[in-house]
Amino acid sequence: MRIAVVQLAADIDAARNRELIASALAGIEPGSTDLVVLPEAVMHDFGSADHDLAAVAESLDGPFVSSLTEHAARLDTTIVAGMFERTDGLPYNTLVVVGPDGLRSTYRKIHLYDSFGYRESDRLRAGAIEPVAIDIAGTRVGLMTCYDLRFPELARALMDTDPVPDVLVVPAAWVAGERKVDHWRTLLAARALENTVYVVAAAQGGDRYTGHSLVVDPWGSIVDEVRGTDTAVIRADLEPRVVARSREVNPSLANRRMRST
Repeated sequence: MRIAVVQLAADIDAARNRELIASALAGIEPGSTDLVVLPEAVMHDFGSADHDLAAVAESLDGPFVSSLTEHAARLDTTIVAGMFERTDGLPYNTLVVVGPDGLRSTYRKIHLYDSFGYRESDRLRAGAIEPVAIDIAGTRVGLMTCYDLRFPELARALMDTDPVPDVLVVPAAWVAGERKVDHWRTLLAARALENTVYVVAAAQGGDRYTGHSLVVDPWGSIVDEVRGTDTAVIRADLEPRVVARSREVNPSLANRRMRST
C-alpha cells in the first residue's frame, strides 16, 4: 500500500481549510498513492473552548466531503480525514473515508478528550462503541482518532474484526504540552508493536498541536516522521510481507488468551 500522510494546521474557517487541503494535495501525483491520510478536525479546527462546533458542523454530503471526493477522483486514491458531523444535538467527531465515487465509510470517535483540563464532551458527542475497519486497495485498515490512542482496548477490538487489519490509521489533533510528543510517539509505537500492524498517524501542526506525524512499522520502528509542526507530506510503502514476518516472529495475536469480546 502506497500512502501519503499530510500534516497541516487547520483554521476555524472551513473554506480556508479546503484551500489548505487543496494546496497540500497539489504535490501528490495522480495514481501515486492508494491512501492519503489527513488530520483530525481538518474540516474545521476545534477553536477556543467556547467555540460552538454545532454551528459549524457539516453533513456527510456537505462541502467538505464533496471537496474530498473531487480530490480522491483526481488522485485516484482514498482519503481519510477528520470533520465535525452535524446531528440534531451535539455533533460527532467523525473520520470520513472518501474514494473517487464519494463517501465509503465513517468512524465516530469513541473516546472524547476529557483530560489534561479539557472537556471535548462539552461540545461533541461520543460515537457508538463499534470498531470500524475497511478494505482499501486490498489492505484491511482500522480507524482510530487521537485520544483513542490512549485506550489499547480499541486497537485490540479492531484486531478481533475479520479480517484482521494490517494497518491502523490515527488522524489526530494532539494538543501540545509538556511530555506530549513523548506520549504521542510512545503510544503509536506501542499500538504498532503489540498488534503487529503498521500505524499511520496524521497530526495537526501549528502552535496548538504537537505535529510529528509519523508512520510506525509492525516492529515498533519509525519509518518516517515530520520532525516538528510545519505543514508537510510524508510518504511510505506499507509492505504485507513485513506484517506477515512480524507475526511469524512475534505471534502475540495468535498467543492471546484474553479477548476483548
